[in-house]
Amino acid sequence: MEHNNKYEVTVLLPAYNEEGVIGRTVEKIRALHPDFEILVVDDGSTDNTIEEAMAAGANVWPHPYNIGNGAAIKTGLRCAQGEWVLMMDADGQHQPEDIARLLEHKDRFDMVVGARTRQSETSTHRDLANWFYNKFATYVTKFPIEDLTSGFRLVRLSVARQFIYLLPNTFSYPSTLTMGYLRSGRSVKYVPIQTKARTGKSKIKLLRDGTRFFLIITKIATLFSPFRVFLPASFVLFLLGICYYGYTFMTQGRFTNMSALLLNSAIIIFMIGLVSEQINQMRYDRVE
Repeated sequence: MEHNNKYEVTVLLPAYNEEGVIGRTVEKIRALHPDFEILVVDDGSTDNTIEEAMAAGANVWPHPYNIGNGAAIKTGLRCAQGEWVLMMDADGQHQPEDIARLLEHKDRFDMVVGARTRQSETSTHRDLANWFYNKFATYVTKFPIEDLTSGFRLVRLSVARQFIYLLPNTFSYPSTLTMGYLRSGRSVKYVPIQTKARTGKSKIKLLRDGTRFFLIITKIATLFSPFRVFLPASFVLFLLGICYYGYTFMTQGRFTNMSALLLNSAIIIFMIGLVSEQINQMRYDRVE
């Protein structure tokens, strides 16, 4: 089958102040896959990231200022010339040798994700946070999520472009993309990989970004499967209302305002969830 794409695969690397490692990363990819397009999207770096990437042979698309990791991915999806796009971090965590392992599954799955194993060089607090996110996403999508936040993933460009309008400009684009694919009935494959400790200082701050990321994950959950969030909340309030009414009826022989508030809140949240589910379904008419 003929394709209009110039390359079979584009390796997309979003980069921000990665001058110390970007050159070596690009050179490794070129040595292993000389026929692939290597596209570096520089997100407003203030060092020599652009020069190092170009010297190593990558195509570079610069942002005029720092917008965000997710914004760099969106730019890359718009500019990529490959039929398939393999996204990976530019900070040395992901190994170019693992690219071939993801490509083995490209003809059977819509998205192939490198899932970090316990042998990966990651911090304990981040492992704990990822475990929580994976469990929460598994509940929302009804699909076993092994690594929700992995930035090492392979997608067909024509399909991924349909989800650009959903992707945020922040680090949470992998979560949004994964849940978007699963919500639209597309297949996802996880391949175990081992990552190395990043070169340089992490751009993610635990307290600031951890709290923000939890809110983002909750927002993503309500975006893709509203009832999976609203229904439990409604049920808990309804149960509390019934129990409190039973307690006040036995002790005071009356129906209190608090019982009415809890039951009304349960009904309101249920109806909001129902409306959100309908809006969510209409929004997906935009995706084939």
